Amino acid sequence: MSPYEKFTPKKAIALKYNGQQEASPKVVATGKGIVASNIVQKAETNGVPIKKDATLAELLSQLHINENIPEDLYQVVAEVFAFIYHADKAFNKKS
Repeated sequence: MSPYEKFTPKKAIALKYNGQQEASPKVVATGKGIVASNIVQKAETNGVPIKKDATLAELLSQLHINENIPEDLYQVVAEVFAFIYHADKAFNKKS
């Protein structure tokens, strides 16, 4: 059972970043309630690491789909990407 299986997020935001094509990460999905749950479920199904952070979700939920994150959020989003990097590295060691 996933640690998020019993977790029903109030909000969920999915980010995408390709350093070769984009200056900063951008929002690719955002939602509340059941839509947020669907975003989390799709991430889990596809092996995408999930970072639970209600404050960051609140900030990012103010952005629109395909909108790049503003500079004032770079540091906190960089921490999320560092979390993902380490989660991927740990997962690959197990595989």
